[in-house]
Amino acid sequence: MGNPKGFLEVKRKEGGNRPVSERILDFSEVEQTLDEEDRRLQASRCMDCGVPFCQWGCPVMNNMPEWQDAIYRGDWQAAINILQATNNFPEFTGRICPAPCEKACTLNIHKEPVTIRENEAATAERAFERGLIKPQPPAFRTGKKVAVIGSGPAGMACADLLNKAGHHVTLFEKDDSVGGLLRFGIPDFKLAKNVIDRRVQLMIEEGLVIRTSVHVGKDISAEELLNEFDAVCLAIGAMKPRDLPVEGRDLKGIYFAMDYLTQQNKVVRGDQIAEKDRILATGKKVLVIGGGDTGSDCVGTANRQKAKSVTQIEILPKPPEERTPDNPWPYWANVLKVSSSHEEGCERFWSLSTKRFVGKNGSVTGAEVVEVAWEKDANGKMLMKEIPGTKRIIPADLVLLSLGFLHPVQEGLLKELELKLTERGNVHVSRNHQTSKAKIFAAGDAVNGATLVVHAIASGRRAAQDIDRYLQNL
Repeated sequence: MGNPKGFLEVKRKEGGNRPVSERILDFSEVEQTLDEEDRRLQASRCMDCGVPFCQWGCPVMNNMPEWQDAIYRGDWQAAINILQATNNFPEFTGRICPAPCEKACTLNIHKEPVTIRENEAATAERAFERGLIKPQPPAFRTGKKVAVIGSGPAGMACADLLNKAGHHVTLFEKDDSVGGLLRFGIPDFKLAKNVIDRRVQLMIEEGLVIRTSVHVGKDISAEELLNEFDAVCLAIGAMKPRDLPVEGRDLKGIYFAMDYLTQQNKVVRGDQIAEKDRILATGKKVLVIGGGDTGSDCVGTANRQKAKSVTQIEILPKPPEERTPDNPWPYWANVLKVSSSHEEGCERFWSLSTKRFVGKNGSVTGAEVVEVAWEKDANGKMLMKEIPGTKRIIPADLVLLSLGFLHPVQEGLLKELELKLTERGNVHVSRNHQTSKAKIFAAGDAVNGATLVVHAIASGRRAAQDIDRYLQNL
């Protein structure tokens, strides 16, 4: 703790975002950064608590007080070393993590937590700019071969650690580029894709073998995979989208959010999409159904495509603007979130259930919704009741379904492997991430369901450690 009075002397200061009028004209990153001196001052606000609740709140257990102190001292090498000891990709989480560490920060009792997430991103960028992050191939190879299926954050983290442990690791990805939802699901205005490319190149230089455009289960059979490798990790995500099977669902102009975002991400990187296949919000009344982060990303994308209007609806009640007594610090704060996309223009409604879609000449023109009330039954279970007389039509030329994901895609690889699944349809694993077949492990959303990137990284890291122990005993 370099400055024991930092939290008293220095006010919280954020980098902020580019002006709305500027940023909606492109897909460049929205967030700005502070200069080095301001960043040092922000790091000095860390109190180095005897019990670091920030670390408790972090899924990867980052050692926040240690690297905050290193930033304050200007020792960026120490800061990045401490960060990367627990987090393979601080440049990702520093941009897109919702920062549960800040919610658990002791200073958040007074709503002024340390700018941990921004400090993390700044540390990674300083380290890359100054050549402090260099390829570190393992000193020896074990001779053991591991296949990791899926190159999202869980698969990348798992492959990275296993490669560093000296195993021969091959990372398989069905798409033409590495990154999974990091690349194709998250818009460039939140995470520029050169940030992913930079890390991938580093991993290749460290000896990781990457095979893109290989769909395991189609291009290569599960049997071939099991014969060639000593262990396999499934990090295939939870890509089965939740649908909305109501009247009018088959009308033109209704799409899954991820199809919309994926296409735009490909357009931004330069892919040519046939006009008949383009999903465009230009000049349209856009309705986003689902109030989560993916829905917010749809809002930001629609605004950049120059939508006529954007409306986002959510079936759950509107969250409170402040913590409630049953949601105390240091737990995650269930409060209203206003993203940078919402700031760019969006009408938001809560407690609305979609009853049907209406259309004309085969194309959607709106959604019929009804207001709902949520009440607890005698057992404490939340029940939804429609409020009579509240039905109305929300006009819409483009509807984007952002209702989350059900479970991994089960057709193909999972069916071929005949793995045990959970009641929810996720891959069933033991405490050591082992599936119902000893040689096969699983990690990330395929196991836990759709969740935060930082949770996926944590899961991939734990799976790598379990696989390493398994290989050592062969």
